[in-house]
Amino acid sequence: MQAEIITIGDEILIGQIVDTNSAFISKALNNIGVSVYQIESIQDDRAHILKALKEAENNAEIIIITGGLGPTKDDITKKTIAEYFQDTLVQSDAVLKNIQYLWENHIKQPLSQVNIDQALVPSKAQVLMNVNGSAPGMWLEQNGKIFISLPGVPFEMKALMENLVIPKLRETYKFPYIKHTTILTYGLGESSLAERIETWEDNLPSFIKLAYLPGLGRVRLRLSAKNTDRNLVETEMQNQINKLLPQLEDIFVSFESEDSIEAVISNQLTRLGLTVATAESCTGGKIAESLTKIPGASNYFKGSIVSYATQSKINVLKVSEELINEHSVISAPVAEAMAKNVLEIFQTDYAIATTGNAGPDKGDSDAEVGTVFIAIATKDRVFSEEFNLGNHRTKVIRKAVNKAFEMLEKEILKK
Repeated sequence: MQAEIITIGDEILIGQIVDTNSAFISKALNNIGVSVYQIESIQDDRAHILKALKEAENNAEIIIITGGLGPTKDDITKKTIAEYFQDTLVQSDAVLKNIQYLWENHIKQPLSQVNIDQALVPSKAQVLMNVNGSAPGMWLEQNGKIFISLPGVPFEMKALMENLVIPKLRETYKFPYIKHTTILTYGLGESSLAERIETWEDNLPSFIKLAYLPGLGRVRLRLSAKNTDRNLVETEMQNQINKLLPQLEDIFVSFESEDSIEAVISNQLTRLGLTVATAESCTGGKIAESLTKIPGASNYFKGSIVSYATQSKINVLKVSEELINEHSVISAPVAEAMAKNVLEIFQTDYAIATTGNAGPDKGDSDAEVGTVFIAIATKDRVFSEEFNLGNHRTKVIRKAVNKAFEMLEKEILKK
């Protein structure tokens, strides 16, 4: 079964916003066995919308539209959908009641006619109530195809997908069982890794697919199995993993959920009741930023000191000036002192520290561009590793963040 996603709005086409909605919808659909045939971004224009709907109906069984449902005159999606279905707009009392509730309890401004008009929906549509906003979702069916229109505001769209759309699709169709397993590796490039496991990959069952997901300093291997027989999927997936892991022994880090390594670390720290802090120089707070993107981070992440300048390492982190003069600000002893001291400052179980030269100039040290020292401190020990991560500033920083997470996860897995 295939789906097509249509995102509507000039703001996407001119690069004013990034279309994250399509990625979320694609993942949600894939998780229930629906393949996305195409994703198309179009203008909020009548002729363009009508053309896109017709083409999507020819391509897929499920068509999901986001955007263009706002209260202003340039949002014409709802009217155009009604035209496509040769339908008229009628007022939904339930939607109007929801709008009135939102305005009385949250907006606290007079309700204008353009807001009231958001209660208009095609008469053939089933309303998907958007309790987080005024623009309702809509479900329509035609010629055996399902059309779903959702608001473009991401958190409104996500709530409707999770709470209404996916459950309703499950009620409507029988989907195959899907299982994804992702293996995280470090230290070997994509091409070398593919060459190493070529024979194993060539002998995969037809219902199991392998995807290489390369990153800076890491490659994820995602195994995806899809079949109507759940027991077959579970059994054969485990069988293939058992064959693969011995070939990855020197580069295997962990099994990863569909989440990032930061989310994996988050789950590990939360499960163990452990905490972490960071002292960052060349990574400029990127490690802390990555950790705090995860909901509930305050349970395990206690704080960060971004000691970018040498003097801040001395004044704030209390790294010995003599140590810096003796070994250089970019060195293993300084990285380890940073990690040890931030561990003590925040009284955590783990600490990460980075010091290095991301470029383009050498700065306060003679260390070559791309040289990075990363240290991990625990209550029992502190250790560091030296890396040369190239000469592209952005890549050096991102690689350093990835390496820091790799080192931290390996240390946590010892628990």
